[in-house]
Amino acid sequence: MTVGVLGGTGAQGRGLAIRWAKAGLKVVIGSRNAERAQQAADEIKEIAGGDVTGADNAGCAAASDLVLAALPWEGHADTLKSLQTELAGKIVIDCVNPLGFDKKGPYALPVDEGSAAQQAEQLLPDSRVTAAFHHVSAVTLADLSVDHVDLDVLVLGDDREATDTVRELADVIPGVRGIYGGRLRNAHQVEAFTANVIAINRRYKAHAGLRITDV
Repeated sequence: MTVGVLGGTGAQGRGLAIRWAKAGLKVVIGSRNAERAQQAADEIKEIAGGDVTGADNAGCAAASDLVLAALPWEGHADTLKSLQTELAGKIVIDCVNPLGFDKKGPYALPVDEGSAAQQAEQLLPDSRVTAAFHHVSAVTLADLSVDHVDLDVLVLGDDREATDTVRELADVIPGVRGIYGGRLRNAHQVEAFTANVIAINRRYKAHAGLRITDV
């Protein structure tokens, strides 16, 4: 499987790309600038080894079997809309958290469609949109000295086969479990909860995540 990471030059996309490359998956880093994407790919390959290449966003989407959208919220809609053709028929994992920050800390932003994942679903009618990897510490992911990532990843979506595939993708990271978390319409509270996780991490100087009990 070839996994594309749109926004792979950012912290979250980079961290997941490192773990997937380390696990032996072929990874394509996407960015608006192909040169910048290739530079990030070379850095990830040096850290994790494996088969990692870079391309512009369209090239990344076209070359991949499954694509993670780890985009800045401000560019989320425009980027995905421009990739409708390249992402048609493919599983798209949206991990974008629409958040704002002020003196009181992080807070969830309202999204007209309900959530970033639901916005992606509307923009990509021919894709199999899921939501996952919202609460994973980019610092922990990028640190390969952490050989056991103590974390569960909630996976949401309306396509059972697609959510099962994304859960398996989570499972390749040592210590991580992919857990089905409901239909895509429930993505809002998962995205919004990231604000709480950030607040926890700031208060306790930690890289906290989630664990689901009794599963």
